Amino acid sequence: MSKFDPLWEYIQKDGNSSLLLTFEEIEKITGIPIDHSFLGCKKELNQYGYQVGKISMKGQTVSFHQI
Repeated sequence: MSKFDPLWEYIQKDGNSSLLLTFEEIEKITGIPIDHSFLGCKKELNQYGYQVGKISMKGQTVSFHQI
């Protein structure tokens, strides 16, 4: 089980073809702050039918897109 599973499930349940979340929203969903480990775990999202798009450090946002 990944510490980001709650986020992956949230994105899948949302059902939109694309979604933009702030780092703060991701922290609320997962209960942990987003950190460098996110980069290693982002491939896990593929099994939920989505992929991580752009990660903006300046805007502190992450975009997600349906595969």
